[in-house]
Amino acid sequence: MREIIRFAWGISSLGDFVVAMSDKGLVALEFSSQRAAMEDALRSRFPDAKLEHDQTALASVVDVAAGLIDDPATGSDLPLDLRGTAYEVQVWQMLCDIPAGETTNYGALAARLGTRDAREVTVAIASNPLAIVVPCHRVIKKDGSISGYRWGVQRKRALLAREQRAHGLGAEPRSEAR
Repeated sequence: MREIIRFAWGISSLGDFVVAMSDKGLVALEFSSQRAAMEDALRSRFPDAKLEHDQTALASVVDVAAGLIDDPATGSDLPLDLRGTAYEVQVWQMLCDIPAGETTNYGALAARLGTRDAREVTVAIASNPLAIVVPCHRVIKKDGSISGYRWGVQRKRALLAREQRAHGLGAEPRSEAR
C-alpha cells in the first residue's frame, strides 16, 4: 500500500507555510508563498507517497505551527517523522537539544560530532525540513552574527528575537558553545 502524506497551508506572522504529516508524524514545516512550487517540492521529496491536500484533518497541526511561529520558545509535542540520512537526523536531534533563547555555532556542533569541519553540519542543517520544530534558527556564526537561513535571514532574526523576549533576555541571543 502506498504511503499517504497529507499537507495543509497556514498563514502566520512570518508568512505562509505548509505542514505535511505522515502516519508517524510531521515530515515538513516550511515557509513558502509559492504554493504550486512547494507542492512540487513535496512530491519530489516523497516520490513514492500519495500526496493529499487535507486542510480539515490538519487544522490543529496548522494551529500549533502558527503558534510556534509566533512564540518559538513554547516548543511542540507534535510527533516527528524525521527523514534524512543518519547523519542529518543526528544533527537535527542535536538542534532539538538547544534550549529556546540560546544559540550555538556550526563549529561547536561539528566538535560535538567529533570533527573540526563544520561544512557537513552546515549542509545537514540546511536540509532540515522542519522549520522551528527542529530549531536550526538557533545556530549562528562563531562571531555571533546571523548567517543564512533556508527561509530567509529576516525570519531567523525574528524567531531569535521572539525567543529572547519570551525568556526576558536582551536583544542579542545568548550563545553557548555546546
